[in-house]
Amino acid sequence: MSNSGSGGRYFWCLRHHRVEDDSNSCPSKYQLGPYASAEEAERGLERVRERNEDWEAEDARWAGEEN
Repeated sequence: MSNSGSGGRYFWCLRHHRVEDDSNSCPSKYQLGPYASAEEAERGLERVRERNEDWEAEDARWAGEEN
């Protein structure tokens, strides 16, 4: 993939499991992002997992379910 004037917007495509930019992206319902770089977009799912774990831990703490 090239950055041929895409404006630096990258997305992680949930449908194709790949990085896409404005020139070749799927509809927004299949995207995570935008991200400033392809490298950030590649980590999109990992960041979602990390945030979900953090939120679940915080919810457990609030509910008094700490381990």
